[in-house]
Amino acid sequence: MAVHGQRYFRTLFFEEVRIFMKAIDSKAADKILWNIDLAEQTNDPRLFKKLTDDIWEFRTKYQNLQYRLLAFWDKSGAEDTLVLATHGIIKKTDKMPSKEIEKAKAIRKHYFIKKKNDYDSKK
Repeated sequence: MAVHGQRYFRTLFFEEVRIFMKAIDSKAADKILWNIDLAEQTNDPRLFKKLTDDIWEFRTKYQNLQYRLLAFWDKSGAEDTLVLATHGIIKKTDKMPSKEIEKAKAIRKHYFIKKKNDYDSKK
């Protein structure tokens, strides 16, 4: 991993990301994790880029393949700023397929509904 300095956010993976990471080449997975670690410490759009108002992507190129993990922010925590990676794809074109962005948006919506319901049930 990269040298640990100040972290701007902490990244969590949904189960689909874990499955994706196990399915791809182990060296590609290592590079993705390295780039995420670096993205947490920098503000580099080559590593972490905004796609829409709510959806971002972690970007990794390895052996001429473009690996992407779609993600969203959760800044509601008192201490941690979280980035939650929803799922991964290997891009075949420069443009992100809209169905992948819609999938990430749906996961984000479900996450915040569940989080609110969990909070409300603890009141």
